[in-house]
Amino acid sequence: MKVYTKWTDLRESASNLSVALGMFDGVHRGHQSIIGRAVELAAQTGGQSAVLTFRNHPLSVLAPESMPPQIGDTRLKELLIERLGVDILLCLPFTRELSREKPEDFLTTLQKYLAPRHVVTGPNFTFGSKGKGTQRMLLRCGRDFGFEAEICPAIQEEGSPVSSTRIRRLLAGGRLTEANLFLGYPFTFLGFVIHGDRRGRTLGFPTANLAIPDARVMLPNGVYAAVAVAEGRTYRALANIGTNPTFPGCNHRLEVNIQDFEGDLYDKLLEVRFLAQLREEKKFASVEDLVHQMHRDKETAKKYWR
Repeated sequence: MKVYTKWTDLRESASNLSVALGMFDGVHRGHQSIIGRAVELAAQTGGQSAVLTFRNHPLSVLAPESMPPQIGDTRLKELLIERLGVDILLCLPFTRELSREKPEDFLTTLQKYLAPRHVVTGPNFTFGSKGKGTQRMLLRCGRDFGFEAEICPAIQEEGSPVSSTRIRRLLAGGRLTEANLFLGYPFTFLGFVIHGDRRGRTLGFPTANLAIPDARVMLPNGVYAAVAVAEGRTYRALANIGTNPTFPGCNHRLEVNIQDFEGDLYDKLLEVRFLAQLREEKKFASVEDLVHQMHRDKETAKKYWR
């Protein structure tokens, strides 16, 4: 997948495009249906599939105080979109200037640089100043700008549309099984490994530590069965979210014990996929009690590892 960050990067490389439009935070099942339809249309016409999205949420510019925590960052979004078979990703910065653009001007720019044959989006997509551009406008005006518009219906689950807002609430409430169902894949955290206290290796459970940005939605503190992807290989893992209260002075972070892994992951990218919560975070009376529990956690996690 080719990744671009400016309109002007695409003029010579893109042709016969089927473009999916959206913010796509979390790339959940609803997003997957939109992107998948663009991939399908590209295959039918012998063209290329593309996704047009933003690096930052529009609310980060328009109303920072109302900005929700994000399910994934730009790196994770890129990874998930690539796995859907997309040819081109255009990930633009959302700016105040862009927010003032008339819907017609946005469509003119889209035509100028991408010249799409198809444009696909969801039922809640808006564009242009104050969201005046709607899916109805796309359907009505698309041919004037050289494309056929298609609006994918919302994916329903438990009687309501799957949405990033619902998934954020599920994750924050610790309802991982439901969140994974809505996402269509295990909730995933992607980050670079940082230096920790190196205490885990003395306990027989060495960990790779990841910082948790305030801008990211995260599961409640606790121990989870997980899968870790490191240097292109997949491993079984135990993941601990929290402050490790048995040892004072630890900051909030994600600690990942990767089974059967040997090597140095400092400053390298680590992907963590959460499968199930094993227990809540707990302060133990002694280090020995903690180690015994960690062994029990490992045994419990085996039923979730495949």
